[in-house]
Amino acid sequence: MPADASPGPKGKFIVFEGGDGSGKSTQARVLAERIGAVLTREPGGTAVGARIRSLVLDPVHGEMSDRTEALLMAADRAQHVHERIAPALVSGQHVVSDRHVASSLAYQGVGRGLGLEVVSDLNAFAVNGLSPDLVILLGVDAHDARDRLGSDLDRIEHAGSELAELVQETYRGLAAADPGRWAVVDGRGTIGDVARRVDVVVAERLGL
Repeated sequence: MPADASPGPKGKFIVFEGGDGSGKSTQARVLAERIGAVLTREPGGTAVGARIRSLVLDPVHGEMSDRTEALLMAADRAQHVHERIAPALVSGQHVVSDRHVASSLAYQGVGRGLGLEVVSDLNAFAVNGLSPDLVILLGVDAHDARDRLGSDLDRIEHAGSELAELVQETYRGLAAADPGRWAVVDGRGTIGDVARRVDVVVAERLGL
């Protein structure tokens, strides 16, 4: 919890991770509705973040450097934690977020080749001590996930299958390294099939 957050009842912070097209946005919404949580996303979970999201994901900004991308993602996250996540948790509300720090580790740290340690340090500053109680990784084959995206791709999705495969591999490594916080859920099947698997994990890990 950020050092400037006041003491009080604390909600649970649940993050959905996965490659583009994995279904995490849908499952985040379904879970948030079931447990009455605040639903949010990165980038773009605040007004400031929405401006950052438009910069980062707009294909017109093809000249954007990888370092700029990483810094903008961290800036979005810092505002997100300060404005939405930390206050909700301190008030006792649960929070479900579509993406958090692990996305930057996977996409910018490994996918863009900036290095896990560099991106981890940058995001440690951004989140000011906040960590998820549970990270749910939706496991979907990278090629199947890409097929779900269709042709209307954002700037990062345009990077193609090589980035997608690096991201998937990184996620698997992060989950294996921290099994107490991460849970890998089979993302195949209907929305209801996946939601039931998610519910089992959330009940077992957090009692929700």
